[in-house]
Amino acid sequence: MQDINARGLVLLGCGKMGSAMLAGWLAQGVEPGAVHVIDPAPSDWLRGTGVQINSGLPPAPAVAILAVKPQMMGTALPQLAALGDGDTLFVSIAAGTTLAKLADMLGPQSPIIRAMPNTPAAVGAGITAMIGNAHVTAEHLEQAQRLLSAVGAVVTLEDEGQMDAVTGLSGSGPAYVFHLIEAMAAAGETQGLAPELAMQLARATVIGAARLAEGSDASAATLRQNVTSPNGTTAAALAVLMDDADGLPPLMARAIAAATARSKELAE
Repeated sequence: MQDINARGLVLLGCGKMGSAMLAGWLAQGVEPGAVHVIDPAPSDWLRGTGVQINSGLPPAPAVAILAVKPQMMGTALPQLAALGDGDTLFVSIAAGTTLAKLADMLGPQSPIIRAMPNTPAAVGAGITAMIGNAHVTAEHLEQAQRLLSAVGAVVTLEDEGQMDAVTGLSGSGPAYVFHLIEAMAAAGETQGLAPELAMQLARATVIGAARLAEGSDASAATLRQNVTSPNGTTAAALAVLMDDADGLPPLMARAIAAATARSKELAE
């Protein structure tokens, strides 16, 4: 983080995701005085961090993080236009905003990385996929990975075209898991459990299974097999869930395909 502490870091937008990243950077050793936040409504938490808020920007910061909503890009990015076509690395986490669109607004020579985190980043458990344009170097990618890893795991894509599938899988994926909890709890109610108990059991089951998966080197298929006794209760349920025509695999395939298609539409 030495380069950032020396040259500065700009954070455009400090909502939930921006705040989560900022907290991680400060914990990693980024000096508060080196961070320049642009936000129209700074929170009390942000004001207490010691970072510079809505003040003058450094002439050539090491990194500028674009953490505003996609629909706000047109009005927010002009504030950083003077930093374009220089040595500043831009990292955008705005969904659906392509590298080409960003280059149009920031300058054709600007090094730009497009990243897609997901909402568990708010608790340091997210995963972010990133891809850079032709002006991004290996050092830029390493720097971005250090910053983005403050809120979870980071993967690098081979092609920007993969970003729509990433959006459909991991970007929107937490909502699928939340709905799974809803569906499991509702099914438990149908079988006679009280609503509060059914929800408690469903939430704890999903959280516990996720922790088992995270802490194991075994594949998801192996973990599933390990808890499935022949002709037992789990096998009876899986016979329904794994049905080739009406089970979870074809349903999930359609769901992620729909989200991927919508991501492509929004990027046009």
